[in-house]
Amino acid sequence: MFTKILCVDDDAITLMLCKKVIAKAEFASQIETSNNGEEALQYFENLKKEKEANNIVSEPQLIFLDLNMPIMNGWEFLDIFSKSDYYTIFPEVKVIVLSSTIDPRDIEKAKQYPMVLNFLSKPITIEMLKSITI
Repeated sequence: MFTKILCVDDDAITLMLCKKVIAKAEFASQIETSNNGEEALQYFENLKKEKEANNIVSEPQLIFLDLNMPIMNGWEFLDIFSKSDYYTIFPEVKVIVLSSTIDPRDIEKAKQYPMVLNFLSKPITIEMLKSITI
């Protein structure tokens, strides 16, 4: 079981389903959500400030990341996260791209990011969660 995970998706129904499946599978004890990549980066910025203030920080071990979102999509999030000090400060954070796309180019592109573990198709299922190992 993971201590904390972050689900990043602009669709409220997807986030609700994600939370329900994760809870039912007892996959994580704490589930945080963000509605787009920009919110997720702000979430990490807040964690970074807490860490710099020498506060105990509970960072997510895993991010479920949608690709197609307004404001900042999943690719933009991955680009910034991987090239900024966030990846240096939070090197243990891993990402699973959870998307409705099945384009092989997207799957190959996701493999280029060092923190991406896998590329899974929506919707998330208990069987998918059981297959995830870090």
